[in-house]
Amino acid sequence: MRVLNTLYGLYALSIFALVIFLLFAPFIILGPTLPIRRWFGRAAVHTAFFLLGTPLRVLRHAQLPAGRCIVVTNHASYLDGILMTAALPSRFTFVVQDGAANWPVIGLIIRRMGVSFVSRSSARAGSRQMRELMRRLHNNEALAIFPEGTFKAAPALLPFRDGAFLMAARTDTPVVPAVITGSRRMYGDGQKLPRWAPLKVQSFAPIQPTGSDRASAIALKNAARAVVLAHCGEADSMAQSTSDSNES
Repeated sequence: MRVLNTLYGLYALSIFALVIFLLFAPFIILGPTLPIRRWFGRAAVHTAFFLLGTPLRVLRHAQLPAGRCIVVTNHASYLDGILMTAALPSRFTFVVQDGAANWPVIGLIIRRMGVSFVSRSSARAGSRQMRELMRRLHNNEALAIFPEGTFKAAPALLPFRDGAFLMAARTDTPVVPAVITGSRRMYGDGQKLPRWAPLKVQSFAPIQPTGSDRASAIALKNAARAVVLAHCGEADSMAQSTSDSNES
């Protein structure tokens, strides 16, 4: 079994490199318009998972809003960005940390896919970027955000950062909770090689902000996180932290 897992992992890395970086990357980079580049990006992901024999189920328990919205989902693996690229319509713009823009090859690809970057190191830059994202929401655009900001090896849902929910509250934008399952097993933190695993992305009913103040944003964050926690099949890292504090 260990030998088979190793062989599959090497095959998977080869497929990702061949399909995404060699076969489709030129079309993503050189495509004349953003819709065309995003079409090729989604096609690359679907092609790669097809060749890997990895089933990817996309379930929508409610219709995505036709206009502006923010999809927030759990972050469990190196694959989550490309999974959500395949699962969401191409009109969605992903919001990621600005360090990703400088990654070799990948940085160029995601920039050409129209990803928006936010700074964690500069409060001034982060504030400016948030205002730009809110302007885009006012213009009826749709965003996709991983509110945990990162992922760890332990299978637990991390605390959500406030940014996505502050933007939603201040622009009266509905938040759509989504859940990725299977990706941590396939290529989670610390894994040198991918493993085979069925993948599923579910989105749930939009949650509308009840106000524009910070308290409303925090209530929105808590409501969205509760949906994700209920369906991701993993522990709550916040509950674990509270238990550890009480024991100490």
